[in-house]
Amino acid sequence: MEVQIKDNKIYAPLKEKWLVLKPEEKVRQDYIVRLIKSYGYDLKKMEQELQDNNSQRGQDRAMADIVIFKNEKDKLDRKSPVIVVECKAEHITIHEEDYFQGYNYASWAGADFFVTTNQKETRIFKVVKGHIPKSLEEIVNIPTADEIKDDKKINALLKQTKAFTRDEFSKLLFKCHNIIRNNDKLSPEAAFDEISKILFIKIRYERSNSEGQIFSLEEFKKAKKYDDLYRAETDLPFYQKLFELTKKDFKDDDLFEDSETIRIRENSFEAIVKELEIYNLSTTSDDVKGIAFEQFLGRTFRGELGQFFTPRTVVDFMVDVLDPQEGEVICDPCCGSGGFLIKAFEFVRSKIEDEIQEAKEIIKAQYYTDAYDKMSEAKKAEVDETVTDLFTKLNAELDINNSKSRLRVLSYDCIFGTDANPRMSRTAKMNMIMHGDGHGGVHHNDGLLNVNGIFENRFDIILTNPPFGARVEKSLKITEADKYTDAARILKYRERYGKAYDEALKQVNNNIGKSLISLYKTGSMSTLTEVLFIERCLNLLKPGGRMGIVLPEGVLNNANLQKIRDFVESKAKIVLITSIPQDVFIASGATVKPSLLFFKKFTEEETKEYKNISAKAEKKVKAKVADEITEINRKLLLKGKEAISADEKKQLKVQLKQINEKMADEIKAEIKEAFNYQIPIAEVEKAGISTTGAKIENELEPLAEEFKKYRAENHLWKNVFSEVKYQVIENNIYRIPLTENSGVVSEPEIFYN
Repeated sequence: MEVQIKDNKIYAPLKEKWLVLKPEEKVRQDYIVRLIKSYGYDLKKMEQELQDNNSQRGQDRAMADIVIFKNEKDKLDRKSPVIVVECKAEHITIHEEDYFQGYNYASWAGADFFVTTNQKETRIFKVVKGHIPKSLEEIVNIPTADEIKDDKKINALLKQTKAFTRDEFSKLLFKCHNIIRNNDKLSPEAAFDEISKILFIKIRYERSNSEGQIFSLEEFKKAKKYDDLYRAETDLPFYQKLFELTKKDFKDDDLFEDSETIRIRENSFEAIVKELEIYNLSTTSDDVKGIAFEQFLGRTFRGELGQFFTPRTVVDFMVDVLDPQEGEVICDPCCGSGGFLIKAFEFVRSKIEDEIQEAKEIIKAQYYTDAYDKMSEAKKAEVDETVTDLFTKLNAELDINNSKSRLRVLSYDCIFGTDANPRMSRTAKMNMIMHGDGHGGVHHNDGLLNVNGIFENRFDIILTNPPFGARVEKSLKITEADKYTDAARILKYRERYGKAYDEALKQVNNNIGKSLISLYKTGSMSTLTEVLFIERCLNLLKPGGRMGIVLPEGVLNNANLQKIRDFVESKAKIVLITSIPQDVFIASGATVKPSLLFFKKFTEEETKEYKNISAKAEKKVKAKVADEITEINRKLLLKGKEAISADEKKQLKVQLKQINEKMADEIKAEIKEAFNYQIPIAEVEKAGISTTGAKIENELEPLAEEFKKYRAENHLWKNVFSEVKYQVIENNIYRIPLTENSGVVSEPEIFYN
């Protein structure tokens, strides 16, 4: 049995008719096919869209997408079903309220199992009959058609609580990592690369398999046996073929080079497939996959590659302080494993999800009124269907494949990063995919050079932890190899960014043969990477943009780097300095005591104000010593008989230098007095992580809350006001973007297909 689609219609065998091809209907019919093929059920024991009359108003529609009975008689008698399935459109994030929506029916109908699926994620819950618990208990699987006849087997399944935790998945990944290191003698980093390849082979297989089958050793051997029947001697081994297909599917993500192959033996490949087969990565939540992948990364790369990972407690704090808003463009020019980008992505996504949920609550209040209670069952069913349809349309805002969705815009237009290490840039992309996307703007490139969407005056927020202590040699030149040459991508980005992109390319194209540090004003002051990245980040920011950066403690008050501080304070305001214990980074392999610094780049008005203040201060101070300097210069220029002695010249030059130094100090003092502002400085003794990596008290969390209040009271920056409201008109829902000043900014928008 296969799903039948024709002329934008899909056949529903349980209804014996063709229906409009909606995303949710496609998922429903796919799952029906899966129930038949994988679990052995037949249509005689199933029902589609079965209504229950016992649920209460306000608990959403009392209708099940798919209901499975023990036998045909139970179906005819409408006796308690065994399994209830709730379907959502593919790639729509399933939220907690969605689980309870279908669970409501399952509980009142007396079912044992409740399933919710969007194809990407399938979760199975044990049902407590006649009661809605505060939390749902997830279990491993539903019974097959044979098992459903046996109460003992049903009870056994109900006791098999799903134990797929982040820690367990992380340990499993590390076990696979050791298999490769032991069997194939690869370095930790190379072994990680091979694990990543297999993970994406598995993800691709489980995403594309309509029957929802796990990429197991059995499935691999079955497919390999079939491939061997037609395999020529010159053909690639089957597991290499799978990788080639995976590279093709993820081509737009630039995860793998065209020439890359799997570097481990087939028996190692099979051993890892066997270890991973207990989990379906396609149906595993992004949160579980993402955090587990991060834990695995931390253990694999700790102390490797000359860099360290920013602990999550620090990442969370820095994102909370900067408070990114929907529509703001965010960048990390040395993104490492992508920790800052992932947190920023999740932070904004959570706000969008909250607004969608709020809109759903408004819809429920609008339709489930007192009048609803007095309606006939047929009329109630119409209302329920309308509410469900509106919810489905709202969920389109969270569909990454919907070009008009808010999540799509966030993922592809607002998150950017780059890393000079190709392994780390790839890892960041993988990490972000594991967390639910947001990977489209990550590139492999020197963070000090422009690439694609990463160029000057473009970002609202910079979050970064640049490399410490290293230096950029003066001999390092910009070469032809630094040019971006992908013609198709250049055209794509030129269409996307216009003239700004052409200007961005000039940074490299017009400076071939020149020293890299010559691109930066601070390059004449210091060649430390952290110093150059401070200037790079300030350049990347839009006027008024804000930045959080991890720096070695004292980098801005070190006497040797005073010019750097002067430079920074001529471009931005320091809004917060937070000193954290060295312990925080010891667990990640670092030995430098860090500080967290937050800046706000001058607005255009502040830049003008600062320049005017500087010019006035310079004029005032110079006027005081003008006569003295003029006289010294006159003496130094004397020639012939009037010329002064060499010793006198030396003394005068020393005197002139002293005057200039004193003058520079006075100018700075004048500027500081006229352009004065408060700089909050905080020090925490406990930042949520010990030297061993264990969780401890986290003083950063209350500090973030305290700063939030301080920021609002002192108007440190103006938050982007981009509220989105939804309006229901004739049972259709429209998006209405709002701004603080003008209110409605556009006509009501349709955001779904």
